[in-house]
Amino acid sequence: MRGRRILGGVTALGALAGLSYLGYVGLAYRRYGRPPAPDAREPDSLLDGFIPAPEVRERHAVRVAAPADATWEAARALDLRRSPLVQGIFRARELVFGAADDREERPRAFVDEVLAIGWGVLVDEPGRQMVFGAVTEPWQGDVRFRALPPRDFAAYAQPGHAKILWTLAVDSLGPGASRFRTETRVTTTDATSRGRFRRYWSAFSPGILLIRLEALRLVKRDAEARGRTARGGTTAPANAPDPTRSAVR
Repeated sequence: MRGRRILGGVTALGALAGLSYLGYVGLAYRRYGRPPAPDAREPDSLLDGFIPAPEVRERHAVRVAAPADATWEAARALDLRRSPLVQGIFRARELVFGAADDREERPRAFVDEVLAIGWGVLVDEPGRQMVFGAVTEPWQGDVRFRALPPRDFAAYAQPGHAKILWTLAVDSLGPGASRFRTETRVTTTDATSRGRFRRYWSAFSPGILLIRLEALRLVKRDAEARGRTARGGTTAPANAPDPTRSAVR
């Protein structure tokens, strides 16, 4: 009897998870091409110069009880492959697409790894922000990324592709506090690619969102550990006010 109750509970949770996923996919499909309006408090003319009218625009941020330099170092050194959650999401994508199991040895530091798989640097502001960009076909199983020179990125319009940029950025909030944030923008080069990416994004955006949130969690944890080490075990109060925003968004 107890075993049946446990099995019934697991089945119900699985059904609920499945329905939640389908609901999110449907919402993402309907919202595609209607990203949130730019925040008037934080205009970003830098990214507008590369993708001014994105079909997808996602922004996330977290407050960190560590100085900006520690947060920046943690972001650059981030190793997503140590996360079982991220590994599971990557493996699920491989299974869905029938893609080859990617076991190629690459640098473990996040920035070094993304450069190794084909992303390019569009903007580099040491200690504050990096903007990465690539042309790709993410709806393919064995996805490939191709960098473009920054001067050519905005004008690139060869049909059959998606142009993606994303950022790593750190803002100082005082001697012992900072904010880590990331933004992703996507645009496609023709109607066929738009349809393909819309279906891809709708299906995989839940996993992509989880990866973003996991990255924020890991950077926050690692940066605060670095901050404690640098200050001999002390950190800034976690509840100190944030003059901008303090929540993941």
